[in-house]
Amino acid sequence: MTMDQVEGPRPSSTPLERDARLVSADHRVAPSEIAIGVVIGRAAEYFDFFVFAIASVVVFPKVFFPFAEPVTATLYSFAIFSLAFIARPIGSIIFMAIDRRHGRGVKLTMALFLLGFSTMAISFLPGYGQIGAWSLYLLAILRIGQGLALGGAWDGLASLLALNAPIERRGFYAAIPQLGAPLGFMVAGVLFSFFLLNVSEADFLDWGWRYPFFCAFAVNVVALFSRLRLVATEEFSRLLERGRLEPAPIIPLIRDYARVLLIGALIPLASFALFHLVTVFPISWITLFTQRSAGEFLMVQCSGAFICAGAVVASGLIADQIGRRMLLMISAGLIAIFAICSIIAPLIVEENAIGQTIYVNAGFLLLGLSYGQSSGAVTSQLAQRYRYTGAALTNDLAWLLGAGFAPLIVLFLSARYGLACVGLYLLSGAVTTLIALSISRSEIRQV
Repeated sequence: MTMDQVEGPRPSSTPLERDARLVSADHRVAPSEIAIGVVIGRAAEYFDFFVFAIASVVVFPKVFFPFAEPVTATLYSFAIFSLAFIARPIGSIIFMAIDRRHGRGVKLTMALFLLGFSTMAISFLPGYGQIGAWSLYLLAILRIGQGLALGGAWDGLASLLALNAPIERRGFYAAIPQLGAPLGFMVAGVLFSFFLLNVSEADFLDWGWRYPFFCAFAVNVVALFSRLRLVATEEFSRLLERGRLEPAPIIPLIRDYARVLLIGALIPLASFALFHLVTVFPISWITLFTQRSAGEFLMVQCSGAFICAGAVVASGLIADQIGRRMLLMISAGLIAIFAICSIIAPLIVEENAIGQTIYVNAGFLLLGLSYGQSSGAVTSQLAQRYRYTGAALTNDLAWLLGAGFAPLIVLFLSARYGLACVGLYLLSGAVTTLIALSISRSEIRQV
């Protein structure tokens, strides 16, 4: 007896998916249309992500932790930042259950509204000076809400894109969803930079920082409708029927494939560690230990994010020529070299604006090459019915292990022992990736 026979037919997602299916029923959705929907969805998620990340450096230490000295206050802020990564796999488990019972449209609607609400609600939070410790508790609760929602926002559209793409271009189409990260960072960075450079510090800390958070709800509503339209397509329905994108129970998945899940989480470790070491951590170092303007440095990072976007596209083209596994190994090796350079010459970043700019741009370039092919590297080793849920969990675990605590750990170590610790942390991630790739001998391909 099959699972479907036991559980009965899979529920539809109320009028949302039915209405969307009517809109999409008149033509076959092309990979290019799927790509646009995927990029919009991912960019919206990363916009929320980076709005909180940037605020963790330039806002929260002063608004929510004014009782602590600057470095300690930023460490406290990074501790709250990490809560979302702990909550994310829990969110995946909860929303997978919702998916199985009520359909993907209901799941996505709940997850994206929770994400948008949690982010927008932060814009209305009073600071520590108004309500004391309650402001910290509320900030932590809303951050956990963001993490739960990000776990639920996994929609399978990246898999749909790869499966609908021409075989000879699957590396390219696998990279497309990853464009959401640099695009989301650019939008968040430009917004914060505008307020940092154009209003007084008092006005910024009073009301200016709230505007990017307030924008999040509208951004997520747009992303929701873009993704629902694709989730409701006939192509997506056929994939569900074939079991490719069906949410599976968590316990059997972990019991039977714990080793594969762990290796899948470790393979992108170099990329995910680098992710925060060129986005979140440099802002904290610049703000705490240099005289450089945070607003001006954010614009430098936005130029780096533009380079990253180009490198993500290039990673897809290269992967189609040399293979995904080889590109991941080369990228990890280049990140290791980059890390060693950071260990040998940390003062280039510490004392020199030109060196800081070169470091950030080079880091973003490597990030694009590695991050473009980092998702779902060993998902093909899972049984077909577990691939959708397995891809979500490996992604959550990779973020938790590789990126969740990176800003907190690296700022603590570098503040005590110097910037060489940044390179050491990154080198450990690159070595872990290379070891995980050597353990995983099967051919790496996109779901």
